[in-house]
Amino acid sequence: MAYEGILLGMGNPLLDISAVVDEDFLKKYDVKLNNAILAEDKHLPMYEELAAKQSVEYIAGGATQNSIKVAQWLLQIPGATSYIGCIGKDKFGEEMKKNSKLAGVNVHYYEDESTPTGTCAVCVVGGERSLIANLSAANCYKSEHLKRPENWALVEKAKYYYIAGFFLTVSPDSIQLVAEHAAANNKVFTMNLSAPFICEFFKDAQEKVLPYMDYVFGNETEARTFSKVHGWETDNVEEIAIKISQWPKASGTHKRITVITQGADPVVIAGDGKVKKFPVILLPKEKLVDTNGAGDAFVGGFLSQLVQEKPIEDCVRAGCYAANVIIQRSGCTYPEKPDFK
Repeated sequence: MAYEGILLGMGNPLLDISAVVDEDFLKKYDVKLNNAILAEDKHLPMYEELAAKQSVEYIAGGATQNSIKVAQWLLQIPGATSYIGCIGKDKFGEEMKKNSKLAGVNVHYYEDESTPTGTCAVCVVGGERSLIANLSAANCYKSEHLKRPENWALVEKAKYYYIAGFFLTVSPDSIQLVAEHAAANNKVFTMNLSAPFICEFFKDAQEKVLPYMDYVFGNETEARTFSKVHGWETDNVEEIAIKISQWPKASGTHKRITVITQGADPVVIAGDGKVKKFPVILLPKEKLVDTNGAGDAFVGGFLSQLVQEKPIEDCVRAGCYAANVIIQRSGCTYPEKPDFK
């Protein structure tokens, strides 16, 4: 099987500015732990304050880009993955390009002349993380870039697509183009619920693309928010996963599968009106460094096996393996070579 360019990701490339902070820091900026939000004016001074900390680290991130890099790492096949998104023409943008090339991902960034590269404040308290994204250039992605022949060629070459729900806030028309291409050509289109605020405030955009999703990823909080927004009156993650999998589909070729992670609790997989649960690899608390990128890593691991047409058990196992590696390190980073069997 030819793996070159088999998996394409599209999303918001952000440079993570990651540091360990305390509860007072969270209070000062009105930030909840284990949440992901878009920056408001009150959050803007936070980036400078984090950058001034001794423990600060800069890591090329953004949800989709993390997943694609992890999939690439597990596949160990140069150029198996591609990625599209918007960065600024600045030092953070250069850092991003360098980082992605090192990761072996074929990136086609749209470079915005007038807007700085997007950043994400990663506030770590006791291993748990909170994300505050200042999209900047990531917010400037246009579907015109996607339609350019050299970029659309990546869409045509790929057989699997992954887009985090966060991209719904930026370029829903780009998502629609890829989704429709996937449905028309019997390819596999996957997305992530990504954050409670996406399910709440971008409900219409999410609903428009949901019929095209062959795999829907999310965590238990996002699943429950999705349920609440749609008036399903259930908090039961297994029930919600089944209901999402039964949402009408735009193409009948693939049945939809819902994949919900629940931190240390089992992964819930729903499809065909049935649920399977898979235990995760438990980690002693003292080995936990930070949970930033754990969900992204799970998806990357899952996709690395999916594109090889492996059974769902293997996809989940690789997802759990990748997440377990990532949470023992700072940010969404990994050793040079995986030891996944």
